[in-house]
Amino acid sequence: MPARRVSGSRGNSESVDNYLKAILSLGGPGEHRVTSTALAERLGVAPASITNMLQKLAGAAVPLVEYERHRGVKLSGAGRRRALEVVRHHRLIETFLYKVLDYPIEEVHEEAERLEHFISERFEQRIAAKLGHPKIDPHGHFIPTMEGEMPQQASIRLAEVIDGGTFVIDSVDDRDAQTLRELEANGIKAGARLKVKPRTAVEGYSVSIGNSSKALDLSREMAGDIRLVPSGG
Repeated sequence: MPARRVSGSRGNSESVDNYLKAILSLGGPGEHRVTSTALAERLGVAPASITNMLQKLAGAAVPLVEYERHRGVKLSGAGRRRALEVVRHHRLIETFLYKVLDYPIEEVHEEAERLEHFISERFEQRIAAKLGHPKIDPHGHFIPTMEGEMPQQASIRLAEVIDGGTFVIDSVDDRDAQTLRELEANGIKAGARLKVKPRTAVEGYSVSIGNSSKALDLSREMAGDIRLVPSGG
């Protein structure tokens, strides 16, 4: 069975998928319009190239985005379905690499980025079955269902915490391998209990892991990569 992907060359397909994933991520649960500037920053692409691609995606036989030059872009129904399909591929592959092939946590994202665009339905189904149809990937992110549904994360970023408290780490962003490696080495991973001290400085956060009294200082950038839910005890 052939891999499911947007029509066009392999390179074009990867590029289209990356645009759709970026719009999905930046738009958030409310599916807000995303600016070209935000997309250019996320994808590392020149603004002129962003505009050309968005016009192409909006003008396709089956439009993948809704784009207005001065109002930004949002996914169409077809674009959202494709974006969630690729996210499902990515997170299933990450889970397989981590749980079955024993990849280090900081390496699974980059490997999954290469593979996510081209796996077949049969391969996707076999991976899901082998893993017991997981709902969460190794970073704590929800895995979209085959039907293209994904629960919203009822969590906040550490960077939003002002008064401190005790939390459980819901998920850790996986886009920067070096940051992920550093956080993992300090015990900061999905499911870990995190005590956050009230903020006293403009930049940075002081936290401790589990029952440890050892303080760990995190930059504001790192705090933006960590999502938390309140601890039940």
